[in-house]
Amino acid sequence: MTESGPSILATCKQTRFHLLDDRPSREVDIQGLTIAVRSSQPSTSEKPKAAKSKSKSDGLELVSNADLRLKAGVHYGLIGRNGTGKSTILKAMAEKLIPGISYTTRIAILQQTDAEIEDEDDNSLAESLREAASVSGGKGRSVLEQVMASDDLRNDIKRKIEVLSRSLENEDDSLAPVLTIRKLRHEELEKQLFLAQKNASLRSGARGLQARKELKSVETKVAVSRGLLNEDKDSINAESITADTQAAVDLLEELQSQYETMKVVDIEQQARKVLLGLGFKEEGLSKPFVTLSGGWRMRCMLAGILIQNPDIMILDEPTNFLDLLGVIWLENYLKQMRETSDTTLVLVSHDRAFINAICEELVILRDQTLSYFKGNLAAYEENFEYQKLYWGRMREAQEKQIAHMEATIRETTKMGKKTGDENKLRMAKSRQKKIDDRMGVQVSANGGRFKLNRDMVGWHENSRAEIEVPKDEKGASMFIPNAPDLRFPGPLISLENITFRYKRTAPVVLSDINLTIHLGDRVGIMGLNGSGKSTLLQLLTGEMEKAGVGKVTRHPRLKIGYYAQNSVGGLQKEGRANQEQTALSTIMREADGQLNEGDARALLGALGLPGRIASDVPVFRLSGGQLVRLAMAKVLWNPPHLLVLDEITTHLDFHTVTALASALSTFNGAILVVSHDRFLVRSVVEGKRDGDARLNEDFEAEDDEQSDDDTQIPRRRTVFILKAGKLVEQTGVEQFEKSLEKRVKKMLSG
Repeated sequence: MTESGPSILATCKQTRFHLLDDRPSREVDIQGLTIAVRSSQPSTSEKPKAAKSKSKSDGLELVSNADLRLKAGVHYGLIGRNGTGKSTILKAMAEKLIPGISYTTRIAILQQTDAEIEDEDDNSLAESLREAASVSGGKGRSVLEQVMASDDLRNDIKRKIEVLSRSLENEDDSLAPVLTIRKLRHEELEKQLFLAQKNASLRSGARGLQARKELKSVETKVAVSRGLLNEDKDSINAESITADTQAAVDLLEELQSQYETMKVVDIEQQARKVLLGLGFKEEGLSKPFVTLSGGWRMRCMLAGILIQNPDIMILDEPTNFLDLLGVIWLENYLKQMRETSDTTLVLVSHDRAFINAICEELVILRDQTLSYFKGNLAAYEENFEYQKLYWGRMREAQEKQIAHMEATIRETTKMGKKTGDENKLRMAKSRQKKIDDRMGVQVSANGGRFKLNRDMVGWHENSRAEIEVPKDEKGASMFIPNAPDLRFPGPLISLENITFRYKRTAPVVLSDINLTIHLGDRVGIMGLNGSGKSTLLQLLTGEMEKAGVGKVTRHPRLKIGYYAQNSVGGLQKEGRANQEQTALSTIMREADGQLNEGDARALLGALGLPGRIASDVPVFRLSGGQLVRLAMAKVLWNPPHLLVLDEITTHLDFHTVTALASALSTFNGAILVVSHDRFLVRSVVEGKRDGDARLNEDFEAEDDEQSDDDTQIPRRRTVFILKAGKLVEQTGVEQFEKSLEKRVKKMLSG
């Protein structure tokens, strides 16, 4: 059986928006939205299986009967656990697969993708590479040119101006303007035909009849246009030549006017400003786009999105390949955009601080439905805790009341039957009716006292709604096994006066580094991309031999667990090379007989890869978050004394980041974290609750001052920045953050 890629199927209730509207509403208001993913299509030669119900045959439902509402100019954060379908919803929006999103609505999207390009047939980044390499005689676009080429509307107008100008300047061929204007008209009519066909397929009833009439009208126009386009040059009369030439002149003037309006914003200056803000150097803007590494290509693609002025801008994990300076720059840039532009932003990010700073409202994807909250993530979590406490107390009080009433009903019924007292039996029946009809939500939608004649949901309802206590939406929990006994004390690792360069003639990467880590220590290293953080970790873990000055001393019994920055990419390559490889087989091979299957399953389950996910799902089918868990399992199967984590949050949602931080807080070994994620460093290294968000109660025990256990190993907590090859101790993440904010303000004001 041959398979095609996954297809997205989207349906909704009848939309009030018209797809052919030249000026569609910038608002999105879609009711009854259902989105399903069909993983593969069988070949036509295969006999179809027995037909099931339509809903079942449409594939895996990610969203069912939900309402998608986006107000113009508002910045939204889309939140939900890994695997719930956030990226699929965004892709369906961007590709106009959702009925009700007009095909004239301009949507720009940065999709979450891997840094490396493996499957060129299904990768928008690969498409951009091929396009960039095809211009300029095969030399390819420069980084700056690639970003400037991202504004499709401006480029389309520029293209039309160029072809019209050439045709009107061609004095040797009087028919050139005629053929050009006819070709441009035909292009527009073909777009209208596509939209009319979509419109007709989506509508029914009276509006469907009108849509089919419009389709027939457009089909007639296209047929006439095709005839004019194919008309023999010798048969074109003078009157047609004069009329079409004048039409070409008029269209050129109109397009030039539009283009001049667009040029009010200098696109080259804006592109340059955005690229520099995202970390490019001035000399790097002229480099060919195709020579960039995956992470820098993604920055270039992000810049191409930011210079546009679309109706809806979609950013799926835009901070994945940015250092903290780039994250803070993007944070400030989007804040400015919120004040100066009416573009609607939909953002997915695992960075809690980034979401809190950017988003005005949240769209919560949970249990295949969408709910909305006005406020950022910190406000939502605070409100969620309040609602959980409020409804929990109301339910607990009502359950006590019901238990008391049921006891009195039993007693009253017993006495009534024993004495034959009809009044007591009627009283018992009345109280039972009250339990059946009047127990439930005791407040109205406005928070006031519930009144039956005013607040009952509908005539068909006989009782109030049940009290539902909100349940926590936190990713699968993670458990990290404790470090083994060292047997005798001493520092785990010590770096003394380390100076390193890759070649004798190359510049110094690390200069006079001194670092000592003991059991229980928490060390965080932050810094800009290219500052040498990963090099330092490779020297520390022994992944790279020291070829410079200085001394590295390790405890004789030290075990290091190293999560490298490219761990997920390595697993993806392994999975593609061996498509039968599973998480379970990966760990069994890694352990080389030192773990039995039960222990391997227990470890994977503790990290959130239980049961069949571990044994039946191929590695190449695992999501990014699941691959992080598998990479952690490879690190933890032989419990280490020192955990070294290099950018571990890249593929995780913020629920899982919270679960990871909670698990790390209970680890009794030492932890060295390199990360741009401010939340992770604050919680794991500094032992603080996040300044804006309410966290898992596990963090209560992280602060040594709050611990009553006098036998606990003293825990040293230190945050460093690596700058100009030197480790500089900070008072905390906030000190580094403030220094970067000052730089960003200068960059944005310059």
